[in-house]
Amino acid sequence: MATDLRVLDPAEWDHWYGTLEVAFGGVLETPEKRALMESLTEHERSLGVWDGDQCVGTAGAFSFRLAVPGGALVPAAGVTMVSVAATHRRRGTLTSMMRRQLDDVRTWGESLAVLTASEPAIYGRYGYGAATQELRAEIDTSRVRVSVPEGADGIRLRRAEPHDPAVQEACEAVYAAEVATRPGMLARRPGWERVPVIDGEKAMDGMSALQCVLAERDGEVLGFTLFRNRPEWDKSGPKGTIELQDLYASDPLAYASLWRFVSEIDLTSTLRVRNRPVDDPFQHLVSDVRRCGLTVRDALYVRLVEVGAALEARTYRTPVDVVLEVEDAFCPWNEGRWRLTGDTKGSSCERTADEADLILTATELGAAYLGGVSLASLARAARVREARPGALAEASTAFTSDLAPWLPHGF
Repeated sequence: MATDLRVLDPAEWDHWYGTLEVAFGGVLETPEKRALMESLTEHERSLGVWDGDQCVGTAGAFSFRLAVPGGALVPAAGVTMVSVAATHRRRGTLTSMMRRQLDDVRTWGESLAVLTASEPAIYGRYGYGAATQELRAEIDTSRVRVSVPEGADGIRLRRAEPHDPAVQEACEAVYAAEVATRPGMLARRPGWERVPVIDGEKAMDGMSALQCVLAERDGEVLGFTLFRNRPEWDKSGPKGTIELQDLYASDPLAYASLWRFVSEIDLTSTLRVRNRPVDDPFQHLVSDVRRCGLTVRDALYVRLVEVGAALEARTYRTPVDVVLEVEDAFCPWNEGRWRLTGDTKGSSCERTADEADLILTATELGAAYLGGVSLASLARAARVREARPGALAEASTAFTSDLAPWLPHGF
């Protein structure tokens, strides 16, 4: 039977979202989380594949603005809620949704699409490159201490109710101030401030409800942390675990004070951290980084939907003048040669008939776009080819970012 790919009707959302839940293991969201996700869904930017009256494929796109090197916030489609029913795998369902979605993103005038992948092997064939990584840690706080710089006595830590709208507003303001400082962060639309505080399964898995602590100076909120406590005892005594969800601060003293707080909570001996930047400064505050159990994994995948516009939207760390020959079979309008010129003040990227300096695919360009993956490293993996000697070093240095790009939360 032929399937029907169409824009999501709001009346079909419950069935559509149920298809997504089943595809990801059949675990149902709490009613509160489900209601929030329905309110955040942009129906006109969401697709469903239907086989008769059954939804067998889902894909959505949030309207985000993505921080890029130089501090600009660039409109980007946050690809989300992608699934294919197990009964309809290997039939081209995913490819049909990705084809329609990228065509739509181009029509919407967004030069970038971004996503997080359930499995890394899926999206490279559609031109998405792994552009950021996340740092995870499991810190033995019985052996590791966090040092706080001089002057931290002026920081006041205060417990707050995370569901209080005023607290959410204050925390969201701290987050928003951080966005432009680090590539990969997302400027969030109204409603997203509720996402971090929705208690889901983890609150029922032997953990406390979500807790919040604010860092203040003279009444001004400079930072906050959201965490849960998993209490545990054995014959030797307490050995609870703190599950750190979020920690943001606009001030180094507030930042260090919050880290010290979560690492010294009574009756705990482990601090579990699930997503931090790979260059997170806490690594310079701990007394023994080897006992922090650091691991790294892929996070945000970036797809340049319009190569020229995307490369012009960011700045470059050093002056660059290079001709890129881009191979892009899935979005053929990007194929060809592009002359990129730019520096820290601005850039331009236009089509050219000049000889290529570097040859690469859209996937590699997406990986390098935010400055966390070097073109030189990709070249050593034979993923980028240098046609003009010296062009690789020039472009690789120009593309880098002072701070490692980071996606602070999923979507």
